[in-house]
Amino acid sequence: MDVWRKPEDIPSGLVGTAVTIGVFDGVHKGHRAVLRETVRQARERGFVSVALTFDPHPASVHSAQNVHLVSTLEDRIDRLAAAGIDAVYVQRYTLDYARATPREFFENQLVGELRARVVVVGEDVRFGFRNEGDGAVLAELGEEKGVDVTLVSDLAAPEGRRWSSTWVRELLAAGDVAGAARVLGRRHRIRGEVVHGFQRGRAIGFPTANLAGDDLGEVPADGVYAGWLVRSVEGSCAAEYLPAAISVGTNPHFEGTERTVEVHVLGRSDLNLYGESIAVDFVEYLRPMLSFDSLEGLLGQMDEDLRNTAEILGVPTAGRVDPASVTAV
Repeated sequence: MDVWRKPEDIPSGLVGTAVTIGVFDGVHKGHRAVLRETVRQARERGFVSVALTFDPHPASVHSAQNVHLVSTLEDRIDRLAAAGIDAVYVQRYTLDYARATPREFFENQLVGELRARVVVVGEDVRFGFRNEGDGAVLAELGEEKGVDVTLVSDLAAPEGRRWSSTWVRELLAAGDVAGAARVLGRRHRIRGEVVHGFQRGRAIGFPTANLAGDDLGEVPADGVYAGWLVRSVEGSCAAEYLPAAISVGTNPHFEGTERTVEVHVLGRSDLNLYGESIAVDFVEYLRPMLSFDSLEGLLGQMDEDLRNTAEILGVPTAGRVDPASVTAV
């Protein structure tokens, strides 16, 4: 799949495209219905399927507030590729860009730059200056310019709520990673670089890969989770999935103040991940973050966390590792 970031990246010989538009944060089940229809129409007509997405999130530009995205831009692009999209145009979103009227956006970017012959969007689409454009405006512009416009009906979960990134954020804020996975259609993932921590875990037999920062994707509520540490395999498009117990929070037992994500791979003391970009997939919530009366109480609970994690993930149970065997430096 191609990734375009400026008009010059678009192939000069591009004849026609089927374009869909959106932030696509999380690429949840509702997004994927729109993407499927975009890909279907592109293939039927011999066009290139294109997803026009925005970075940063428009809400963060208009409100000057940091919007925590469900997934990183890198993962968003990966998910769009997995949906069968041929090319992604990552539009740098600014206040100047947002001043385009619906007509200017349609004529200049969709038809002019992206050579849209088909546009596929959700029926709740809004676009152009102050979101003045909607599905009806888009259909009128399409009829005027000879562009076929398809509005995909809103999809809803069995309980009647629309699939949405907002719903995913609500579930993650409650620690319900299994519920978030139902809306997303897959496990929730964050991604970041492994950094040095306080190295408390390795001293007690639980070495961890630590992630910190504001650009990991939406981090679930504080607590302990079962999940997977995902590494890229060098020289391959494959990935290695390692079963892990994941701690999110400030480590109240050690009176911590910085919120971090700490990932312990079951039974492994030989991993040296510092400086490596990894992904973390959350499977199930285990318990809240706790402070214990003694180190023995903490260790006993962590042993139970490892057993529960292994059972949930369907892997062999592993206990604490020998601190002397930890190879990371």
